[in-house]
Amino acid sequence: MSKRTLPPRRFIKPTFEFLIEKKRDGGEFTQEEIRFIIDSTLDGDLPDHQLSALLMAIYFQQMSAQETAELTEEMMLSGEVIDLSHIAKPKIDKYSTGGVGDKTSLVLVPLAMAAGVVVPMMCGNEHDYIINTLTKLSAVPGFKDELSIDDFVKQLEKIGGAIVKQDKDLAPADAKYYAMRKATGTIPSLPLITGSVLSKKLAEGSEGLVIDVKWGNGSFIKDLEQAKQLARSMTRVGRSMKRRCVALVTDMNQPLGDTVGTALELKEAIQLLKGEGPEDLQELVLKLGMEIVRLAGVAGSTLSAKQTVQRHLTDGSALEKLKDLISAQGGDTSYIDNPEKFGEAKHIRKLPAPKRGYVHTINAAMIARGVHILGAGPSGGKGKTAGKIDYAVGVSEIRKVGTQVKQGEPLMMIHYNDESKLEQALEYFKSAYRLAPKRPTPPPLVVERVA
Repeated sequence: MSKRTLPPRRFIKPTFEFLIEKKRDGGEFTQEEIRFIIDSTLDGDLPDHQLSALLMAIYFQQMSAQETAELTEEMMLSGEVIDLSHIAKPKIDKYSTGGVGDKTSLVLVPLAMAAGVVVPMMCGNEHDYIINTLTKLSAVPGFKDELSIDDFVKQLEKIGGAIVKQDKDLAPADAKYYAMRKATGTIPSLPLITGSVLSKKLAEGSEGLVIDVKWGNGSFIKDLEQAKQLARSMTRVGRSMKRRCVALVTDMNQPLGDTVGTALELKEAIQLLKGEGPEDLQELVLKLGMEIVRLAGVAGSTLSAKQTVQRHLTDGSALEKLKDLISAQGGDTSYIDNPEKFGEAKHIRKLPAPKRGYVHTINAAMIARGVHILGAGPSGGKGKTAGKIDYAVGVSEIRKVGTQVKQGEPLMMIHYNDESKLEQALEYFKSAYRLAPKRPTPPPLVVERVA
């Protein structure tokens, strides 16, 4: 017996009050309701006070896996979606939730390019005091961080990678939501983070995504369990949208690498692309790099993925790809060949250990704030000083958790140009370190892999 075909159900537009109350009471939105919310936001029909109430209701009541997937898809479809299907090579991007001293993208993008993977990286909003990848690259004279979508696609076709600002035509609903989340204290909502990140990343044309979810005092996610939940949410939604997705949950309870700053971090990334550099940074680049090449299918086994990553880091091919990328975006590659050209701060002084002991804990966010005060981030001033970045300032030779120090030995070296900013920054740097008589057990760098 044949089934009777029912006429398509007509969607009756709900009121915004009904939607707020529905989520406040723990109800689940339908796909039509989510689409209606997105469309109303873009059209300007959903007033800010009701949008903020809606976001707060989502923050407290969460969203189901189905709702989160539908929210992500509708946000992605709210603007342009780049089609890269004509590029034969695998297209994989990498995303980090942001961390202090995290310069892995500067290494992983050219590394993946060298391995035959196309990396369409667009960088969106960052968290306060975290120096983002584009700010670090802006230390290279001439480097352009904005490309039209057409030029972005042409560069991917030509050299296999790009690192640019998020295009305003991609997932425009997210820009509105992100600003409102920032204003209403709802940034940490897991479904909203998932929708925000994946809608933008998948609109770039990526076939897969490797995600670095950071947890700890140097991340906006302070709780390990919450970081694990976010990793699961992102990979689950990625899979539901037919994209390959892997997430690593990594420690951000101390800065990553030996430096925090703009040019200082860029120099450390160049060092890493020569097969050198700090152990923790090498370990994370290796692990994330292996995930990228395996997800792309250019390496099968764990062993071949490891060998692929190590080969491109030591034979200079990844370093050449960084130069290709910088050159394509107008930057002066002589700074990559000769990092001394970045110049140094006028003053370098040590932060002395107040007593003998072991470095027990480091508050990475405190270090980031101190570096920001020294001038490593946009200043937010007026006129000619607005947004001005001092590329030379920062900290280096950071003593890590578990390191033994004598009284007066440096906990880090401070690079600064302005004496008036130093005193305020020093308060943050001093508060960042806690010493103890017994050696602590340093936390593992990679806590969990979610695929």
